[in-house]
Amino acid sequence: MNQIDLMRELHISSDKKIVLLVMDGLGGLPGSDGKTELEAAKTPNMDSLASDSILGLSTPIAPGVTPGSGPGHLALFGYDPLEYQIGRGVLEALGVGLGLDPKSLAARGNFCSLDPATHVITDRRAGRISTEECARLVNKLKSIKIDDVDIIIRPVKDYRFALILSSDGLVGSLTETDPQRTGVKPLPVKPLRKEAEKSAEIINEWIGKAFEILKDERPANGCTLRGIAKDPGLPSFSDVYGLKSCAIATYPMYKGIARLAGMEVVEAGDTIQSEVETLKDNWEDYDFFFFHVKKTDSAGEDGDFDRKVTVIEETDRAIPGILALKPDVFIITGDHSTPAALKSHSWHELPILFYANNIRKDSVAEFGERACMQGGLGHIRHLDIMPLAMAYAERLTKYGA
Repeated sequence: MNQIDLMRELHISSDKKIVLLVMDGLGGLPGSDGKTELEAAKTPNMDSLASDSILGLSTPIAPGVTPGSGPGHLALFGYDPLEYQIGRGVLEALGVGLGLDPKSLAARGNFCSLDPATHVITDRRAGRISTEECARLVNKLKSIKIDDVDIIIRPVKDYRFALILSSDGLVGSLTETDPQRTGVKPLPVKPLRKEAEKSAEIINEWIGKAFEILKDERPANGCTLRGIAKDPGLPSFSDVYGLKSCAIATYPMYKGIARLAGMEVVEAGDTIQSEVETLKDNWEDYDFFFFHVKKTDSAGEDGDFDRKVTVIEETDRAIPGILALKPDVFIITGDHSTPAALKSHSWHELPILFYANNIRKDSVAEFGERACMQGGLGHIRHLDIMPLAMAYAERLTKYGA
């Protein structure tokens, strides 16, 4: 019996509510003063909460493994990311409300900047063009036609777009075109198994036509594709845990992973405070709330230590509004680490805080990486978070006689 089946067997009804606050890319590395972004931030509300909580460190996938956002969130929701592998394209497509059928192959697209002479990538995000500019470029790419293939393309946010190709015989198991660095050319899509050869040919044909359309644009005169995949069909979150759940997120990709798990997505504004207001407005209607903060990760990827500190401090100011609702279980953590020092995701463990009335409080009095090393939770996995949340919410019955 795996963990999903165990949760499905043990969950029971309760009126207790769970809030999972995920600060994307929360984990960091020490800056010039020896403190991480979280340790450098002024977080009086999280620190006060820590005094009434149990804390620790959590590993998203496995020691030493750097997770993408998809696997990191899957693990937070209790789905083993080594068993359930989901391409980023599926999440982007679902995040903007596009449906996927068994014939569909989805990809996440990034507009990028290419050197006009050499065609090497000079900026993987095309200067973070606006969503409005992205929509204009997507509209141009809608003219691409390929025989016997239905094509849907839609802007997502900033420089990102979602692409869906539908035809008989399409399969995943494909490489990506983004080399994940500048100074080199975009890569061709290659099949990882023979059955994917048709899919690779179709996608490479689409890319070739896209480059021709974009060649005179600036700064977005190219694009890359990532996470080319099909919908894997996750077990429903509500079926597994017996929870009526909702997601409060501002970025489409995180709405997508919530929808993939069967959560309802409730719309919120772009600010953390607007997300708190959305939480309040929907408090009576759900048992479980996935509350996502994106800009900690964006700042980390940009190498902006101070901006990441600012986002953490802004999140801290939202804590009293969440606690005023009296959640029975309140969890604060991240999906993965994104240290500004690395400008990328990393393998480092995540600080995690559990607040509930029936916990054994530890002696930790602040929320930070080094403080959490001393916490009573010790070192856990993201996969352990939902079972613990269910237990603290008194939503699990006894296992065995």
